[in-house]
Amino acid sequence: MFNKQFIALLRFAAISGNILFVLWVTFNGLKEGFHGTIYEKLSYIGLVGLLSINSFLILSKSARKPSAQ
Repeated sequence: MFNKQFIALLRFAAISGNILFVLWVTFNGLKEGFHGTIYEKLSYIGLVGLLSINSFLILSKSARKPSAQ
């Protein structure tokens, strides 16, 4: 039982961290008016995309029923 609660806590922390980081990157972009080199813009877009995909995969895994072991 402890493992399931610990895993749920880690999933919650990972998703919260991803969302917080995406909001932070977006806030800094808004604050600076989205000025920067093309490489900076592409890296920000790539990072936000990876964090979003990570959160989606964590959520979809937790929504699936665990297999019988």
